[in-house]
Amino acid sequence: MSRSVRTRPEGSGQPLSEAYDTALLDLDGVVYAGGNAIAHAVGSLERARAGGMHLAYVTNNALRTPDVVAEHLTELGIPTGADDVITSAQAVARLISEQVPAGARVLVIGGEGLRVALRERGLTPVESADDEPVAVVQGYGGPEMPWGRFAEASYAVARGVPWFASNTDLTIPSGRGIAPGNGAAVEVVRIATGAEPQVAGKPLPPMHRETILRTGAERPLVVGDRLDTDIEGAFNGGVDSLLVLTGVTDGPRLLAAPPRHRPTYVDADLRGLLTGQPEITREGEGFRCGGWTASAADRLELEGDGEALDGLRALCAAAWTAAGDGSCELDGEKALARLGL
Repeated sequence: MSRSVRTRPEGSGQPLSEAYDTALLDLDGVVYAGGNAIAHAVGSLERARAGGMHLAYVTNNALRTPDVVAEHLTELGIPTGADDVITSAQAVARLISEQVPAGARVLVIGGEGLRVALRERGLTPVESADDEPVAVVQGYGGPEMPWGRFAEASYAVARGVPWFASNTDLTIPSGRGIAPGNGAAVEVVRIATGAEPQVAGKPLPPMHRETILRTGAERPLVVGDRLDTDIEGAFNGGVDSLLVLTGVTDGPRLLAAPPRHRPTYVDADLRGLLTGQPEITREGEGFRCGGWTASAADRLELEGDGEALDGLRALCAAAWTAAGDGSCELDGEKALARLGL
């Protein structure tokens, strides 16, 4: 993918599952939400895999081990091995191992996923700031994480121990709605210490490096629901991306996206892997996709009918072109309302 300013989603004349060798799929908000499979996910992934696409699952959630994640996916009807799962815990463990001696003690603020990843890198997880750790690592510990764990991290960081974070996602999707993520917990320690962690997860390079090292992908397609992690991570890695609208990103957020948050393709859900993507063409002062034409003046205008998603794609082209290098500030409320978005 070019790092030039994207002004519209791209089209593809062949199904994405044929155009790319590997799908690097986010989990929460893409494959499942609250532990339950998202509509059309299981069947779409089965067909993509049967057609020869390698499926890899890339998550910023450091709580669960790859074995547990793979078992969960398999139970949902998506046969998966642990080697097909890449977590931010693995990425941050590699990052730490490159900066501390073998066998070093690392204070863990998080779940079993972090402990397993550290041991795989020859490091020793410990539980207290008084255990003489040479590093602190913080990852999502679930909704029952005791408050005292944040204090333990703060004690060590305040003493000058290097601090690492698996990721800084402020929120995480759940079956009941949007919940605080690891980024919110990281803020607690930052406020207490004034320090800044080294971060490994999406959208930063350590996570992309970990993913490519483990999958060997040559033509990867990042598939995600978040602009500031999945899509920005693809931008930073110089690869293409597919945004699915099954998670945290809605129409207004997409229209307002700055260049680093603009996906290559946009689709409603994972069925988008199995189809080509429609071309968005310039038409006078506007852009056409399917039965819709969108233009931008002081606001976003939309005319036509047909698939709502085609209208959204046309609106993206109008909004992103008007915004250029920045974020779109045009009022698209009425246009989106007409699409039911």
